Amino acid sequence: MSAETGTDASASRTGTTSSTSSVNPDSVRAVARKDFRDSIRSWVFWGLSIFFFMLLVATTGIISYFGDDIAAQGQTTTALVGLVQGITSLVIPLIALILGWKSIAGERESGSLKILLSLPHSRKDVLLGKLIGRSTVLSVSLIAGFVLAAIVVAALLGSFSVADYAGLLAVSILYGVAYTSLAVSLSSVTRSTTIAGAAMFGLFVLFYIIWDTVIVALSMLMNAGYLPQNETTAQATLLFNSLSLNSAYQNVLSLVTSMGETSPQTVALLEGMFGSVPFYLQDWFSFIILLAWIVVPIAIALYRFDRVDL
Repeated sequence: MSAETGTDASASRTGTTSSTSSVNPDSVRAVARKDFRDSIRSWVFWGLSIFFFMLLVATTGIISYFGDDIAAQGQTTTALVGLVQGITSLVIPLIALILGWKSIAGERESGSLKILLSLPHSRKDVLLGKLIGRSTVLSVSLIAGFVLAAIVVAALLGSFSVADYAGLLAVSILYGVAYTSLAVSLSSVTRSTTIAGAAMFGLFVLFYIIWDTVIVALSMLMNAGYLPQNETTAQATLLFNSLSLNSAYQNVLSLVTSMGETSPQTVALLEGMFGSVPFYLQDWFSFIILLAWIVVPIAIALYRFDRVDL
């Protein structure tokens, strides 16, 4: 009897460990599908789609009304990409952080996470499913808004680069997924929505205030003589700036669209300082940075979430 009990307990522990640590693609899809369906039935999906549609139409209207010189130069789509990028670089992070805020912490606080985990879903399945579900909501909203606005944009601008427009959409989706990954990851390691909300606010402050402040501070310290003005310090400052998620977004847009290509003067300056343009300042490396901001946070969260006490 004792041996049987021990065997059952051992099997139970083994099953629990397996359920907790394994990843089942079907289970991940089920969680993601439910998460997406719940969102698409709410105002979130439709509200975001309408918002992105209005953003593109309003920006296009401004260019077509005030941008006669731009239109004469055939740069209307480039101007659209530049203006929309300036707005979406602020708006998309806010939306992604709000979407991911309660993804895990909310269910953990309400107790529904334990119910979800009582089904044949491991913790990794839930975390990945939540990331895919929330990312899909944001991505499909962007696609819907951009596609619906394409007709209006083409009509108002006249000259219309489909490649630049599609590039803006694709990179914006990656940018949104990166912030969603950060949001879901932070939500998975917090015990309450209050703490998760504070973490989202801190993340926004990090990228939009602290990161730029550090760059300015380093430049000021070098100019004041507190830091040596040599190649090593300059490279460290430029590398730190290039690792910013927001900088990566803008640089990848330069890679896939005609917006903001590096000027010959800047290239000549960098080559004069370092002999050649450092790899971490090239647009292709910014694409790797953007992908890293998606993969690394969720990889850390998968490891950590498997070990937290719910």
